[in-house]
Amino acid sequence: MRIFVLGAGRMGAWLTEALSLNHEVAAYDTDRRKLQNLSGVRRLIEPSGVKAFQPELMINAVTLSHIREAFSEVLPFLREDCMLADIASVKTGVHELYQKMGRRFVSTHPMFGPAFADIGDLCNKNAIIIEESDEGGKEFFRDFYRSFDVTSYEYTFEEHDKSMAYSLSIPFASSLLFAACMKKQDAPGTTFRKHLDIASRLLSQDDHLLAEVLFNPHTINQMEKISSRLAYLTHIIKARDFEEMKSFLDKLRNNIG
Repeated sequence: MRIFVLGAGRMGAWLTEALSLNHEVAAYDTDRRKLQNLSGVRRLIEPSGVKAFQPELMINAVTLSHIREAFSEVLPFLREDCMLADIASVKTGVHELYQKMGRRFVSTHPMFGPAFADIGDLCNKNAIIIEESDEGGKEFFRDFYRSFDVTSYEYTFEEHDKSMAYSLSIPFASSLLFAACMKKQDAPGTTFRKHLDIASRLLSQDDHLLAEVLFNPHTINQMEKISSRLAYLTHIIKARDFEEMKSFLDKLRNNIG
């Protein structure tokens, strides 16, 4: 299959090279420096270059804030039967966008990122494929993920964003709060070092990606839960109530299984 990937950030670059193992792939990014390290793919210097390539699948790998603009930029150069795709971490407005464009589409979200995952070994990692997508597109990504031992699940657009508010927004917010309270430690403990490593890797990611996850419309509900639990924990600590603390910790152990 001829596949065009728009956006050569960390995930876009990985996706480009992973797909090139079995497909003919072309890539474009407004920042040409990001294309330099890509191997085994055709590097386009202008969006119009995709017209000659004639892709059967176009994957939009830019951040959510630029996804509409990116589609508009290349759509005039794609043939009518080219399927559209995205890998956005949050799907707010994406379904409506596809409906307006009136083309076959497949929306997916690899639940692993280059900042945290070992891209060379994705066994036990997960991916989400959006239920409303074209059946042929869903089958393509099922096969693609399966080839890397990645387990795929189907969620609706709405289910996906609700799930992301829980599985991404909570750990993102926790790590950002840790970083916000950061104070240099001359002799950091093991737990501190682990949290520091997570926060450092998180903050090494693109600002647009971080904002995209946190601006998920469902995030605010999770943030209010965090605030509520923190207030309760603060109350227990101020009261130095061991029995209440024990009860609280038992509930947490039960939560994490």
